Amino acid sequence: MNELLVFLCDGAPVRGEIVSISTAWQAVLERRNDPPVVRQILGDFVGAATLLSASLKFDGTLIIQAQSKGPIQLLVVECKSDLTMRATVKLSVDPSEISPTASLAQLLDVENTGRLVITLDPAERQSGQAPYQGIVALHEHRGTVIKPVTSAAEAITLYMQNSEQLDTRIWLTSNETHVGGLLLQRLPDSGGHAHLDPQIAAEGWTRIQTLADTITNQELLTLSPKTILRRLFLEESTENGVRSFPPRPVHFSCRCSRAKVADVLRMLGEEEVESILAERGSVDTECDFCAKAYHFDAVDCRQVFKTDLLIDATRPPSRGH
Repeated sequence: MNELLVFLCDGAPVRGEIVSISTAWQAVLERRNDPPVVRQILGDFVGAATLLSASLKFDGTLIIQAQSKGPIQLLVVECKSDLTMRATVKLSVDPSEISPTASLAQLLDVENTGRLVITLDPAERQSGQAPYQGIVALHEHRGTVIKPVTSAAEAITLYMQNSEQLDTRIWLTSNETHVGGLLLQRLPDSGGHAHLDPQIAAEGWTRIQTLADTITNQELLTLSPKTILRRLFLEESTENGVRSFPPRPVHFSCRCSRAKVADVLRMLGEEEVESILAERGSVDTECDFCAKAYHFDAVDCRQVFKTDLLIDATRPPSRGH
């Protein structure tokens, strides 16, 4: 099951999404060997990125980045508006040093340095659309007390409150084979639910949240989005109406290529690349997202700096990709 379901509540100003990811998540993990606690955090953010990207109103990519001085140095999840996604994580310590019971704060917010960055990057920037970036700390200041964020769901909720100023609830869970998630957003009273009395609208938002709070991690991991929707809002469906839209497929897709690696070599500069060639004889790199290997020998590297077209600098490699 790799699909996302969007629904609307007619009797309340609520838009919702349910996502279930299996083989696409397994494709992310296929070439990784992260500790289970790290995989669980990565999986939760994969679910979050997929849910958030489903509401993009342009062709582009939503990128979630979490950075810290902790054992998880960098976590990146990218999901395009067509729900193709990829994800990676970089550790600053040996995986064996990470406790199986480590919390998100211990992994991503050491010394209160953790930051969550969400970027909305349009595919067609020439149209005038510029990337939007929101940043939120992975902890809250409550007076003189610093409260660490305990989960990916709490981090996303904090981001939505501070950056989007939109009432949002999100439930996330993951294991070795599945990712599941549920998202609720309160729609503006001035929109399609303007006919609702403000008090009725507020009560409806509370009612839908209460029903959603009954969801279990096991249900999110094992049931289809349609089944979850039916179980959660059965009474709502008969009394006020919950309308769902056709499910959208979720896929794993990596956008790495020899042309993009050649572009990176150009950014490094000819002098730096020649230094690497002198030391190693070739430039070898591996994609952080899919682990595909790229090999550039001396001829490949020098061709990169002799052409104005990157595609001309990416002849078939002598070995590797």
